[in-house]
Amino acid sequence: MATQGPPKPKNKKKSLPIKEDQTETDNVGNVIAQLKSVDGETSGPSLSLPANVTPEQLLLLINELLNNEEPLPYVFSVDDKEITTTIYKDIIQGLKKSTEDVLTIVYRPQAIFRVRAVTRCSSTLSGHSEAILTVSFSPDGSQLATGSGDTTVRIWDLNTETAHFTCSGHTSWVLYIAWSPDGKYLASGSMDNTVRLWDPLTGKSLGDALKGHTKWITCLAWEPLHLNPKCNRLASSSKDGTVRVWDVIHRRLLFSISQHTATVTCIKWGGDGLLYSSSQDKSIKVWDASEGKLIRDLSGHGHWVNTMALSTDFVLRTGAIDHTGKIPQSEAEAKEWALARYNSAIKNKPERLVSGSDDFTLFLWEPSISKKPIARLTGHQKLVNHVCFSPDGRLIASASFDNSVKLWDGSTGKFIASLRGHVGPVYQVCWSSDSRMLISASKDSTLKIWDLKTNKIKLNLPGHLDEVFSVDWSPGGDKVVSGGKDRQLKM
Repeated sequence: MATQGPPKPKNKKKSLPIKEDQTETDNVGNVIAQLKSVDGETSGPSLSLPANVTPEQLLLLINELLNNEEPLPYVFSVDDKEITTTIYKDIIQGLKKSTEDVLTIVYRPQAIFRVRAVTRCSSTLSGHSEAILTVSFSPDGSQLATGSGDTTVRIWDLNTETAHFTCSGHTSWVLYIAWSPDGKYLASGSMDNTVRLWDPLTGKSLGDALKGHTKWITCLAWEPLHLNPKCNRLASSSKDGTVRVWDVIHRRLLFSISQHTATVTCIKWGGDGLLYSSSQDKSIKVWDASEGKLIRDLSGHGHWVNTMALSTDFVLRTGAIDHTGKIPQSEAEAKEWALARYNSAIKNKPERLVSGSDDFTLFLWEPSISKKPIARLTGHQKLVNHVCFSPDGRLIASASFDNSVKLWDGSTGKFIASLRGHVGPVYQVCWSSDSRMLISASKDSTLKIWDLKTNKIKLNLPGHLDEVFSVDWSPGGDKVVSGGKDRQLKM
């Protein structure tokens, strides 16, 4: 039996403040509601609540039920429909529920910190003499690296917004760059078939190029910090159909994987010791990253698999560094902090993987436990070029050559919304670290920041003179950088 919820008592602390416009005239009765965490744990008994209760009032209630000393931000939903105005408008009317139904209201914590929307281009940085193909902030957000068709990697000083180092050594386009999760190494992969390592503090090359691939490098992935605080193992994939895993300190090949029959397009190194590779042979393969043994094959796509993302990508990328910016004092401490962040991100559930393909579809998987997909995500009208999980793992964004970005539920794969506004193919998407905003880069020469409360454009960022190939949002949330065909780096 439902217990009576908090009336408007004299004790100020317990009351739900009713807004002035919520007068007796719009009193639409009460609903019986059960508050549940996103993990399925019930919080207190069922309650009788006014049907016109707002998210702000639910926020007061849940913080009190959970005895939170400091009020924390939460999002509330019923059957995946977020409550943004009142329970009556969004749920009773929106989902055609009855006030007789017992509503299960799921509350989900939001990032405690909030990223401000990027508002303007603070600087245009020149230096590269050909298109900028890849941009990436370091795990702590203090440095920025770019790779270009001019064969160089540049490391930029974010304080002075000038090129700190120009790293020369590649003999063809630099297609991919990746920071080690401790920020001590920067790796670059090129069309010259080699991988190079750079010291970000000096800009100097760390030894000779890592050679072995017979065609150009398509992707790089570092072993996560919580599995290996030395950060000395790096995987590279190539158009030659192989994946190679290197020891970057001793500069030797540990093993090579060659079971794909076409270009390997993307690799991810998961937090539980698995290596994932996608290919133009339409398959995704799951490997034991310690020795390169094949664990399972994920099939379902009808054409090339172009892109993959893990639900844990953000915490794996940033390692031990969270929004407070505290720096660990030892390898052991770094490993401990990184492991705590990883465990907090997965919440005792398997890592999820999403893949996007030339067949216009995405698949959502739990590849550590099953070769069956959770869901097939359909709706794009052209190839899917890039996918990205929000840092909190709650949403997936996909970028397509159909000029749209689509949002999907990160747990079920359910379609949420289409973000329309670009007039050319969308090449890349990137989330703010608080998971509240999304930026997209397009062939139409613009970047767009999307407001995920309304699923509309929050801000249009013109300024590039040609296609925008790459975009990254700093882990701290204060800067966005973009690069493209016009050779300009915009910040």
